Amino acid sequence: MASLDTQQGIIENSKVTIGPCTYGYEYLQVFGSEGVSLTIGSFCSIAMKTTIFLGSNHRTDWITTFPFGHQMADELGGREIKGHPASNGDVVIGHDVWIGYGSTIVSGVTIGSGAVIAANAHVVKDVAPYEIVGGNPAKHIRYRFDEEIRALLLELRWWDLPISVIKELSQTLSSEPTVDLLKSLVASFRA
Repeated sequence: MASLDTQQGIIENSKVTIGPCTYGYEYLQVFGSEGVSLTIGSFCSIAMKTTIFLGSNHRTDWITTFPFGHQMADELGGREIKGHPASNGDVVIGHDVWIGYGSTIVSGVTIGSGAVIAANAHVVKDVAPYEIVGGNPAKHIRYRFDEEIRALLLELRWWDLPISVIKELSQTLSSEPTVDLLKSLVASFRA
């Protein structure tokens, strides 16, 4: 459930921070990993059955991919083995990101603000701001806007404005952006 406040918590030894007004996080399935964090920005829309792996990577550079010490340690030994499961690092999801139903995001990925992750996408590499990706593995489909509009939106950073201002701008934010409109907003709020 969306909140005007930043949400913080711990899932499986991983720090999780969720920005204000993001919704759908209650449906997330997160597989944590010690020392790895998940950060989700403000105003994100997260569909059901979204999975984020902060770790859980099987070691493909070892003789076996079996996680000795992590599974059946009493029967098979190996409690002293470190480094399994592995992680590629933190997951950072920017602001105003739409994550479609059934998507999977793996450790070490950064998703830029304004990006769209299509339903059932498997995100294994970084996604640029305002990029739309889909598929398995997720691939570039297109950008939501041209380069100039994207740059102005990132300069505006509307999600960082006070809630009272965002409330006043809600109609404007729910319209197609033009260069003139965005330049005017940047001049008003970021000059």
